[in-house]
Amino acid sequence: MNKDAHIVTSFDNDLKTVETLVLEMAGLVEAQVNDCVTCLLKQDLELVESIRASDKRVDQLETEIGDMAIRILVQRQPMAQDLRAVVVALKMVSNLERIGDYAKNVAKRASVVTELTPLGSSNETISRMSEIVQDMIRGVVDSYVARDKDMADHWRHKDEDVDLIHNTLFRELLTYMMENPRNITSCMHLLFIAKNFERMGDHTTNIAEQVHYMVSGALPDDDRAKSDLTSSITVDLDE
Repeated sequence: MNKDAHIVTSFDNDLKTVETLVLEMAGLVEAQVNDCVTCLLKQDLELVESIRASDKRVDQLETEIGDMAIRILVQRQPMAQDLRAVVVALKMVSNLERIGDYAKNVAKRASVVTELTPLGSSNETISRMSEIVQDMIRGVVDSYVARDKDMADHWRHKDEDVDLIHNTLFRELLTYMMENPRNITSCMHLLFIAKNFERMGDHTTNIAEQVHYMVSGALPDDDRAKSDLTSSITVDLDE
């Protein structure tokens, strides 16, 4: 093997290693999202410690991938799609780490929520939000591996579903709080939990946009569908 061929092979191996580490990190984060819902809905509080332990590995992977990506940029000086692949890996792990943090936040509230009386269909609604977010994570990671911007775009638009469910739950919980002040504590915890899932969807959408950029060299040219209205929802109080 000549010197140039060796350099190309070594560079390809470096990129493959980065991709493998990103996939490991994504798998851990998806498991965290699934486990935090189990903590919440099935009162399996032992999983809280498991999520915390997993979060440490996620943080380690973020550092490891970041160090390797910087080394590739300095030593290999990649261009075009190879350069974008390295830059996107850096941005992906940052978003994945934040998703893991939100899952940990949900798990932390599980011990409190399990002692409170469930309200309406809130548990089922939060479970549905979680399912969509997990599907989005798997989908954008698959699009990253396949270098498929159309697949990434499909999952990017799924964030609107998460936002709409979040809006519905927000209105429902507001109603419970107005009907009975004793519901306020439960509702506030559930609102914070739902917001965590809404933010997970946002970060997954960020990844989808970066995959689109990696493949095409440009970010999506259409505005992201953003349907979270909770910051502007008003409530009419009876006189």
